[in-house]
Amino acid sequence: MSEPHIHASHPALINRLKRANGHLGSVIAMLEDGRSCVDVAQQLQAVEKAIQQAKKTLIQDHIDHCLEHAMRGDHQHGQGHDFSEFKEITRYL
Repeated sequence: MSEPHIHASHPALINRLKRANGHLGSVIAMLEDGRSCVDVAQQLQAVEKAIQQAKKTLIQDHIDHCLEHAMRGDHQHGQGHDFSEFKEITRYL
């Protein structure tokens, strides 16, 4: 099992994703209640934007973290591991 990767941005990301999860629940309720498609689409847009922003923040924070460790040379897994992780996460940009 790999070690946990906790970054300073994670608590804020967790809160943002919990809010997005709540909004998604609201979208489901809106559909069940027969709300207008425009209202539902607007709410879905807000959920999508919140998730996209959370992903962007997570990736940027991780890249900054990897680069910082690589520049200082204090990485635990070696430079090859840091580089492969860096390459892997950029696929999700």
